[in-house]
Amino acid sequence: MLRSGLSTGLFVSLIAHFNNWRILAIRKRRSSNRTRVDKGPEYRINRRIRVREVRLIDHEGTNHGVVPTNQALQMAEEAELDLVEVAPNANPPVCRIMDYGKFAYEKTKREREARKLQKQIEIKTLRLTPRTSDFHRDVYVNKAKKWLEEGKKVKFQVRFKAREITYPEIGQQTLEEIAEILSDVAEVEQAPKLEGWSMTLLLNPTD
Repeated sequence: MLRSGLSTGLFVSLIAHFNNWRILAIRKRRSSNRTRVDKGPEYRINRRIRVREVRLIDHEGTNHGVVPTNQALQMAEEAELDLVEVAPNANPPVCRIMDYGKFAYEKTKREREARKLQKQIEIKTLRLTPRTSDFHRDVYVNKAKKWLEEGKKVKFQVRFKAREITYPEIGQQTLEEIAEILSDVAEVEQAPKLEGWSMTLLLNPTD
């Protein structure tokens, strides 16, 4: 019985050591596979430019041709600006004398504006009829307010049937009232407009 107990204890100990070894091996493998990305400057500037000569364009746009890098650096220092490598793959690399801080700021600003333009704004549609009750209209208005506050556009559409089309002013009045109610969170992109059997109001979020 004692021998059996010792064997069992030894077996459990070996299993525990094996599990610990496997965990350490997995951690080591993950650590070796993890690559560290050091984000340096997007452009090499000033003393980071290591080549012997560059094709130089000064801060006034004048092309000085190929000059020694030390000369280009001296010209940048005299102008109290930076020497920026703008085309590193050219032979020799092309450098410009400029205010790098201002250049980087304007570049970031342009990229941010471009992303904003590319972002697709979701449009939510709410459909009414000339007979929609005030209660249901208020429900739609509350939904629209929530969507507008989330940055979404909202389209209200009044659908006419049969002889209702002969009284488009009813739909127009309803949509104008909605636009007025939501004026604190929205601006009118398209005023009530009759197209076929529908009249549409399109609202933009103000922010």
